[in-house]
Amino acid sequence: MQKSLFTLIGGCIITLGLMAQTVSAQELYVPRNIKKAIAKGTRTLTGQPGPNYWQNKGVYDIKVKVTPETRMVDGQESIQYTNNSPDTLKIIAIRFVNNLHKPTSPRSHVTGPDFLDRGLDITSMTIDNQSYAVNDKGWGTVGAVRLKQAILPHQTVNLSINWNYPLSKQSGREGQIDSTTFYVAYSYPRVSVYDDYNGWDMLDHSDRQEFYNDFNDYSLAVSVPKNYTVWATGDLLNPDEVLQPAIAGRLKKSYTSDDVIHIADLQEVLGGKVTLQNDWNTWKFKADHITDMCFGTSKNYVWDAASVVVDPKTGRRASVQAAFNDTAADFHHNVAWAQHSLHYFSTQWPGVPYPFSKMTSFQGYADMEYPMMVNDGTTSDLKFAQMVQDHEIAHTYFPFYMGINETRYAYMDEGWATTFEYLIGQEEFGKAHADSVYKMFRISRYIKDPSTEEDQPIISMSTQVSGLGYGNNSYGKASLSYLALKDLLGDDLFKKALHYYMETWNGKHPIPWDYFGAMNTGSGKNLNWFFQNWFFTNNYIDIKLSKVVKGNGVYTLTIDNPGGFAIPFDIKVEYSDGKTSVQHQTPLSWKENGKQQIMKITTKGTISKITLDGNLFMDYTPADNVWVNK
Repeated sequence: MQKSLFTLIGGCIITLGLMAQTVSAQELYVPRNIKKAIAKGTRTLTGQPGPNYWQNKGVYDIKVKVTPETRMVDGQESIQYTNNSPDTLKIIAIRFVNNLHKPTSPRSHVTGPDFLDRGLDITSMTIDNQSYAVNDKGWGTVGAVRLKQAILPHQTVNLSINWNYPLSKQSGREGQIDSTTFYVAYSYPRVSVYDDYNGWDMLDHSDRQEFYNDFNDYSLAVSVPKNYTVWATGDLLNPDEVLQPAIAGRLKKSYTSDDVIHIADLQEVLGGKVTLQNDWNTWKFKADHITDMCFGTSKNYVWDAASVVVDPKTGRRASVQAAFNDTAADFHHNVAWAQHSLHYFSTQWPGVPYPFSKMTSFQGYADMEYPMMVNDGTTSDLKFAQMVQDHEIAHTYFPFYMGINETRYAYMDEGWATTFEYLIGQEEFGKAHADSVYKMFRISRYIKDPSTEEDQPIISMSTQVSGLGYGNNSYGKASLSYLALKDLLGDDLFKKALHYYMETWNGKHPIPWDYFGAMNTGSGKNLNWFFQNWFFTNNYIDIKLSKVVKGNGVYTLTIDNPGGFAIPFDIKVEYSDGKTSVQHQTPLSWKENGKQQIMKITTKGTISKITLDGNLFMDYTPADNVWVNK
């Protein structure tokens, strides 16, 4: 039995007839380990944490000394680690991401000799005052320490670790920017995540994969020589102990200022007028319930700052800062750009008030996000520079507001950051420019490459997809799935469902099945057919206007979907008298039959041309999307 939808378009009736096909409620594939978590009551298929959900936590007190001449980082830390799980832990996994600089560690790219160093050296370690002789020489980015005394369920233990490592001369996500500038990230040994669905996270990082951390409380003290300024995650607790009075005064004023304030200009930096002139200064920072702490330090960077209201209901402001070489023309705009980003993300998409007290843009090389910080390169293309900063700041929500396991599920954060980058880009530069940039940087390379690597299901673990397949699954294809769902539900219902997901999993560790369930519950719809189509198949983007039959003022269109994805598209109709009409089809039009649609256009006029246009959903074979009346 056919179902028909009648829509009046430009004075003409278009009838959408969906080929009859009954689709029962789709059950999504669930891996065995996730099924076990559901059985244990830590997860559900309805998008909420189970009644037995738990996650572990650390309280970190870290003291770090950076010696610029030798590039050495020396540190000591204490960690109060609480095992909230029902399990007895017989080992503890220690993660140190910077060990990827060791020659023996796995990497996905060729690297230069300046990238390599000896890695971490743990000089002492105690757990509850028991000493451990840790042999970290054979570790990659994570190592296991067998415990002398197991950690019982709900027990808290105290770790003390002394350590050092050399900063890499070749900077990427961290390392030396120049001889007096360093970005110091992933710089301390941490307890790896022990979670409810996989136990200890023992996956080694490469230089491609990203991160998975618990929500911890951090106190960080960074000691650097005089004239070195430090910018870090968290609130600066002691500005008057490290900054000269005029500089400290400007910084405090910037916390409530809408206008950009030059905290330290080039003359002040070069003249030793910024920091107190002690041989060494110790900068103290604090941040709670956050997934990481990092910092940058420089003897030659200038410093801008302002603030922005991120929660209009309460008037809460966030500090916005930038640290950069005075010659970087784009960075002179970064504070103003970030003010706009934080306001947009807080009030538009995703429409959740920026959750932190500060955002700092630091000039480096990585184009990389960190809690409350971004490490971006410099470019003369100001639009591109703003887009990159928008993307990295958007990561605030995924993975830092939501504790995404980026290592396994990169599409759960990169896909969202790409989507928000596109949406804010429309406001900044107009829809046409945002569409063009999105297609150029996120989709074009994927759809023009027909290799099977590009068509692996998005649900594939990110560690199991290589090359361009990793990038396309994580960024473009994932983003398209979110935009397709937005188109299907409409902005209001999509935002309602997204907010339900974010509120439910803020500060926790969601996995893809939590996203699927939460969006179903939050929207009040069973969207499993859509998630099956977009996440669990080898589909790609390719629709086809395979046939148009004329007769008695009726044009019958057969639209095939050889690519398989449930995409939105426009049917653009041109008439011989010069008039045009456009009918938008949401992804819902593919629900009953994902392979074919039959449409009837009834008109008294003569149609000269029909075009199927997916816009962002770029077609693999666009030539067969057009019919011309002959």
